Amino acid sequence: MEEAIKAEFEKSGFSIDQDDHILDRLLTYCINYKLTPSDLVSNWEIYYLNRQLNGLKLENSHMDGFLSHLQNEVKEKLIKEEPHLHIYSSNDVEMLLNSEPDDREESFLDTPSKYERPYVENSASTPRANEKPSSSKESKANSTRITPFGQRINKFTSQFVFNAHNMVDGSSRQEVEDIEDDLIRRVQPGPRCSLQVHLSQPEPGCRFMYDRIEDRFNSLENRIRKFSNLFAASGLYGELADATLASQKNIFAVGLIICDGEGHLNEKSILLQGSVEHSGGQRVRLDLSNLTHFSLFPGQVIGIEGNNPSGHCLIASKVVDYLTSSSDADLPPAKKPAVNQEARLSSSSESKVLSVVIAAGPFTTNDNLLFEPLQELLAYARRKQPQLLILMGPFVDSDHPDIKKGTADQSFGDIFHLEILRRLQDYNEYMGPGVRVILVPSIRDANHDFVFPQPAFDINLPEDSTQQITCVANPSLFSSNEVMFSCCTVDILKQLSSEEISHNPPDMQSADRMGRLATHLLRQRSYYPLYPPAVGVPLDFSLAPEALEILPSPDVLLLPSDLAPFIKLLSVREGNEEEKRCMCVNPGRLAKGIGGGTFVELYYCEDVDNTNASIIRI
Repeated sequence: MEEAIKAEFEKSGFSIDQDDHILDRLLTYCINYKLTPSDLVSNWEIYYLNRQLNGLKLENSHMDGFLSHLQNEVKEKLIKEEPHLHIYSSNDVEMLLNSEPDDREESFLDTPSKYERPYVENSASTPRANEKPSSSKESKANSTRITPFGQRINKFTSQFVFNAHNMVDGSSRQEVEDIEDDLIRRVQPGPRCSLQVHLSQPEPGCRFMYDRIEDRFNSLENRIRKFSNLFAASGLYGELADATLASQKNIFAVGLIICDGEGHLNEKSILLQGSVEHSGGQRVRLDLSNLTHFSLFPGQVIGIEGNNPSGHCLIASKVVDYLTSSSDADLPPAKKPAVNQEARLSSSSESKVLSVVIAAGPFTTNDNLLFEPLQELLAYARRKQPQLLILMGPFVDSDHPDIKKGTADQSFGDIFHLEILRRLQDYNEYMGPGVRVILVPSIRDANHDFVFPQPAFDINLPEDSTQQITCVANPSLFSSNEVMFSCCTVDILKQLSSEEISHNPPDMQSADRMGRLATHLLRQRSYYPLYPPAVGVPLDFSLAPEALEILPSPDVLLLPSDLAPFIKLLSVREGNEEEKRCMCVNPGRLAKGIGGGTFVELYYCEDVDNTNASIIRI
């Protein structure tokens, strides 16, 4: 029999590790479950594909999981034959010992879940003391399901530390000894942080899909005109000229980078579109062969110095994509008093110290809708007790396989309220009034408006939760304890990465590309400077054009992306002068495939030099 089993595995392309115990166990499985060698191999192939195992060798470490698979197959077969049969398991014993009379009777009558063996969480991952039960009976049943995410070994490993030399100072505030009593920490919560939302447009319930060609033209023209006025006011480059006119002299012009074809931008397809005021909106081809370095993308507004001897091609000698100016110059007059007044009010009572946990969706793995990564994140936040928790969409991801196929047994709104909002309400109730949560939507949210700029979630919360959960638009500008945050959940970094062309001299080949892409947003003073927008981005210029402007220089710029997570210090310079410095954070995705992803824990203290942050893999 053992030889037959071995031969059947080899026939299917699998090999068995040189261990007699493996064949003995496989023989036992055949006897106990009345399987032929071919049936056993068929079950192994199903288990191998579902678990996405590597290699074709059957090892001893696979046997326990394979046994659970066989047991589940037998149980499902029995349940189909006898629908009212309940197979008792360790879950029933655990439920009786934990004294949960409310759900006991109903649980006995329910059909057991596919995976019966309970998943015992690490005690360091989820606090047990005074923890509220889950909000729904379904979540209790699902908590016993074994998933690849639940079987991971390493939890909350630090992947990268920003300003590691400051961790000694910040660790006393950030890290809490595991032996400290949880009840004491809850009785003595940290100070409640302030929160001011400076820009969150458009408003919920706005009308969209009314974008006109006129709106798009006016938006681009206003960007060119704004930069033209700044260059002219500086007095550094002389009078602005029309780049389309033939001239033997060097001129300085301002315009928008355009590609002359359907494909990606390249050095031979770059056009400069001037403003209506200076060139009637005409375009001229650019020759960049004389430049030692440049970084350009479609939609970028630049100042360019050069000459156009033929009238058909502007030969560039210098490109200026940023002009030094005070941040107040960028603020509309109506916005200046409000922001300044809030700053004065907060500066009198608040210090620029803040502890934050930052995470971006998806918040569940793509093999289920159990939202296990979100549950682990909230468990981590319960232990570390940050003052502010920033969660960025997608929350109900439209790219999730179950959402795409329409196999979810709840509406998108119900999933959002049951799996996201209820967990957050439990988290707030557990943590007390000293914690704040900010929710930022994404265009990938299946339960929200598909438009960009995107209004905030319009949700009805109890009065106590309203004081702790704040919904802002995408993009948005808000501050907490005087720390200014700018946030945009559209993956602009990934889109710029595919559209940008750059050239560096040989001694600058190791330049930081991710930092350069993020710096483009600050230089262009826009959350989305790319034009035309990437496929799948519902950019609507009729909705609050000022919503896309990065007004003051932020302390922290949040740009969640599918690209590798990072924490970088951005400096926008004009010459040798350092004009703007801010921290750019890409927390990555909390869930990736069937496993966990990353999030960021940040401790801001007065300025970026004294700030430390960590990218943590969940």
